[in-house]
Amino acid sequence: MDKTVVELFAGVGGFRCGFNHVTLENNQVNEENNWNFVWANQWEPSTKSQAAFDCYVKRFGKSSNNVNKDIASIDKSIIPDHTVLVGGFPCQDYSVARSLSNEQGIEGKKGVLWWQIAEVLKEKRPPFVLLENVDRLLRSPSNRRGRDFGIMLRTFLDYGYSVEWRVINAAEYGFPQKRRRVFIFAYHNSTKYYKKMKNCPYSDLIYEKGIFAKNFPIKQNYEKSLTNDKIITDQGYKTRITKDEFSDIVEVSDNFEFHFLNAGLMVEGNIYTFKTESDCDKVTTLGEIIEKGPVDNKYFLSDEKLKKFEYLKGSKKLKRKGPNGACYNYSEGAVAFPDYLDRPARTMLTSESTVNRSSHVIKDVQTGKYRILTPLEAERIQMFPDNWTNIPEKSMTERRRYFLMGNALVVGVVRRLGDYLGEIVSNEE
Repeated sequence: MDKTVVELFAGVGGFRCGFNHVTLENNQVNEENNWNFVWANQWEPSTKSQAAFDCYVKRFGKSSNNVNKDIASIDKSIIPDHTVLVGGFPCQDYSVARSLSNEQGIEGKKGVLWWQIAEVLKEKRPPFVLLENVDRLLRSPSNRRGRDFGIMLRTFLDYGYSVEWRVINAAEYGFPQKRRRVFIFAYHNSTKYYKKMKNCPYSDLIYEKGIFAKNFPIKQNYEKSLTNDKIITDQGYKTRITKDEFSDIVEVSDNFEFHFLNAGLMVEGNIYTFKTESDCDKVTTLGEIIEKGPVDNKYFLSDEKLKKFEYLKGSKKLKRKGPNGACYNYSEGAVAFPDYLDRPARTMLTSESTVNRSSHVIKDVQTGKYRILTPLEAERIQMFPDNWTNIPEKSMTERRRYFLMGNALVVGVVRRLGDYLGEIVSNEE
């Protein structure tokens, strides 16, 4: 089985950087591993600026298979066959309904990118899939917890896949950022990997033998289940999403609700979910990755900005008025100011570097003065090569560099998963 990859919602190439251990030297990209990225798509809607795509092609080259179009407008049959489908996609409302023009037809909500992934699964049936999303996906929507993830799992089931997932906080495994994301690994039931895993007790797969347990160890604070039916209730929950329970995905959308925990799997429509704890004592601090030399004066705070940050990051008790006109008390606690240099960075958002509560502010190691992070430091927090987004294209403003890093994933997490997935693919031969 060849090591071919299709990258959806590619951004600036986080999956490719991780899978291929990418480095950047003298502005030249070196890809250490031999994953062949045969097709990639990146499109930023509602804007003329396509800075992420500009960065992707600057680093990996122009190609007819690096596509800057709305994925919904693309005929999925033109996508090359591939072994692994990867992508980080938005958490949206995945609800579905029957088509008005055809009672048997099913329509996903327009503009929701999950349905574009589903179309690729239907058309191409890649043996393996690795996706990344915000961890609230497991809890959405708020009025019926777990429905959206249930829709995803049923989609995988309908196309012949089994699934494992885990919420990973990068900082808990020695990476430099407290970033919690859910990673979803799906494998087709025609693979050797499925045949190996289907007879494994589900708790063993979660705690010892699955892709996440192998690469992101968890504490072994559970009693092994002798069979897949003897999951102890205070360690995990189970449910089913098969056609016996829900005739089709519309019924899942209308009726499914389940409390998904931070780890779990689905095999043949049987869902098992567990609450797990990381088991790693390595820590990478923000202080280890910040620039040690002189930093441009533009990153230092003026007295005015310093006062604004002090207010925004301080504790508050405010009276506010709701949409219905009723007043209520709003309060929030203080956040670290400046940010601790002896701990991993906080989660970086797309608003990084602007004057707001979530931006990092540090005490410069040379001058002792307060400043924001530099774009290079933002790249290091996400574990991209230094100056990855420092390109001359007009679309790549400095503000855009921060924005793209806020949207990116932690490359080190994907690197570890990509290495192990390479072994899985090799064993398919």
